[in-house]
Amino acid sequence: MGTLETLQELGLDLPSPAYIAGVVIFSMIGIVAYYYGKRRGRSRMRWHGLALMLYPYVVWQTWLLYVVGAGLAIAAWCDRR
Repeated sequence: MGTLETLQELGLDLPSPAYIAGVVIFSMIGIVAYYYGKRRGRSRMRWHGLALMLYPYVVWQTWLLYVVGAGLAIAAWCDRR
């Protein structure tokens, strides 16, 4: 039996490529927002960036990852001024 089948029998499923892409994209947006907020002295922007970097650890569904990520990214975008 292969390693993938063994992991699936144990109840561990690998994330889809769409999920991994979403994690990478929103984490990169979070890093940019965090450093932008840090450079400009905007604490709310830093919190948006931190939330974008950390929320994938608590969201397991791909569709929810994109919905929450888009909402946080829009909130960070609106807070840029």
